[in-house]
Amino acid sequence: MPPLLHRTVCLAFALLFATASAFATSEFAAEDFSIKTPSLFVKGVSHRVELTCHAPEKLVPYGNALSIVVNGARYTAVFEGGTASVPVIFDRKEPLSLKAGKFVHTETVNPMPLWWSVVPPLLVILLALLFREVIGSLLAGIFLGAAVAGYYMSGPWGAVSGFFRAMDGYLVDALFDRGHISVVVFSVVIGGIVALISKNGGMRAVVDAVARRAHTPAGGQKATWLLGIAVFFDDYANTLVVGNTMRSVTDRLRVSREKLAYIVDSTAAPVAATALITTWIGAELGYIEGALGAVNAAGSATVDMSAYAVFLHSLQYAYYPFFALVLILFVVYTGRDYGPMYSAERRARAGRPAGRDAATGADDEAFAPEPGAPLRKFNALIPVGTVVFGTVAGLFITGYDSAVWSDPALGFGKKLSLTVGNSDSYRALLWASISGLIIAVGLTAAQGIMTYRKAVAAATEGFKTMVDAVVILLLAWALAALTEQMHTADYLAGLAGDSVAPWAVPVITFVLSAAVAFSTGSAWGTMAIVYPLMLPLSWELSLASGLPPEAALPLFFNVTSCVLAGAVLGDHCSPISDTTILSSLATGCHHMDHVRTQLPYALTAGAAAAAFIVLSAFGLPWYLGFPAGFALLFAAVRFFGKKVDA
Repeated sequence: MPPLLHRTVCLAFALLFATASAFATSEFAAEDFSIKTPSLFVKGVSHRVELTCHAPEKLVPYGNALSIVVNGARYTAVFEGGTASVPVIFDRKEPLSLKAGKFVHTETVNPMPLWWSVVPPLLVILLALLFREVIGSLLAGIFLGAAVAGYYMSGPWGAVSGFFRAMDGYLVDALFDRGHISVVVFSVVIGGIVALISKNGGMRAVVDAVARRAHTPAGGQKATWLLGIAVFFDDYANTLVVGNTMRSVTDRLRVSREKLAYIVDSTAAPVAATALITTWIGAELGYIEGALGAVNAAGSATVDMSAYAVFLHSLQYAYYPFFALVLILFVVYTGRDYGPMYSAERRARAGRPAGRDAATGADDEAFAPEPGAPLRKFNALIPVGTVVFGTVAGLFITGYDSAVWSDPALGFGKKLSLTVGNSDSYRALLWASISGLIIAVGLTAAQGIMTYRKAVAAATEGFKTMVDAVVILLLAWALAALTEQMHTADYLAGLAGDSVAPWAVPVITFVLSAAVAFSTGSAWGTMAIVYPLMLPLSWELSLASGLPPEAALPLFFNVTSCVLAGAVLGDHCSPISDTTILSSLATGCHHMDHVRTQLPYALTAGAAAAAFIVLSAFGLPWYLGFPAGFALLFAAVRFFGKKVDA
């Protein structure tokens, strides 16, 4: 085709398209559309503006696509279900304008500086560490964040109204989340079970049986560690069951509540995060699967394996979870402690296991067995076993898929892992805990230990012991929602940068994940934020640096592991973490005492993990890295620790 004719044809098509677009937009009336914008805009962060068409039949002739104008730039908005979204970014106070047909929307946007997003969580952490009080610290952070967000939403009056929005917005939203309600109910019911099996003499019988085998403080700590490994399928269940069960045992053996809380907390998440069949698996695989989709859509070189295969390969780099578990054993077997834990253990050996203001707030007499109650172990073991095995059964029931179990290409372990990964852990926990409570009431009443009414009253008293923890959990969840709206994670991610050497990406990911988890108090939220950010970044940097795909895979697996490991580390260090709070509650330890005493151990394992993450990025194999790391941790305990007299 001659050049002149070619240009003429192209021009004609362009004019035809422009004319069609103009015709399409002109036939839409103003009332055909409505717009939804984010309540809070943050500087430099991409937000989505949603445009809804109330006359979707008009879109059909144009393939559900419409030309619109946003801030002077023309976009083709593709509508799905009558709604389209377009990205907008603001770096200063300016108008937002959107035109679609005869519909015109304008508003002034005053974006919040991104650095404000870290101020509320940092204030909470600072106040909690300074005053050793959590509820007031959380409230202060939530009120400040709500006031700042309100100011940038609607000016000075918005800052004042932010106080009320903190109460009827963030707090109420946290309460009405299905998962949050499930955790609250589960926690309260566990408190009722513990109170009832204490009153019917079952807990005392178990305590006596364990105490006969655990004659020393070290023996009690080993038993707690083993129980923490055994209840591997869920960190919440692990924390509440093990902490409540072993508290009386370790008190009798003069082990500090701080040490008990440390062992409970530092076994719960590491085991649940790395075991092959846990309630964490579904979330982890979902996040990895989403990141894999972004990786494989971005470039020519793809990661041709399943999310579960990536997870399994990543375990060879999971230094922090395994270091945290092994460090407990070294501390227990050597009898050495350091930091504030040393003072707590010395106090406990002197006969005062519980420090001031124990987390349960309950009178020990309220949990003493009923006068004349028979000390029968099954009165405790059956209800607790119902919770443990009932949760496993519930995971299988809610995650069962006949297509998976009938597939001959899948092994038993893979089928079981997929089943747990697809399960509804919240439903399983609720079924198991309520079943355990019903059985505990039935056993107590059937043996005549207590009347039915007294058994229910005892369980109700147990519910009350969980009030403080429920309040703290709700406030922590409200703060997490606030930090999500303020894009705290985007600020922290921006500190990592994207112009780094591939070998440095794993350790940067580890530190970033720890910082996000520390600031937000959520390991799961951290994974949801960091996985889609760092997995594509690590793959692109590796390929851009000239590494072939087969050489980039180990770094990719390392980064996958570092997201998980960093999330667990930050969760252990954060005073606003839900599992940290639950550990304090279940063990009867003052919350900030638990945070202060656990922190040196978490940082020890974290520093060792960071060192071996870097070495593994340079090719150190796991079968050398783990033994060397264990040796380093043992040396640290011997060097820094002081012997606590038995």
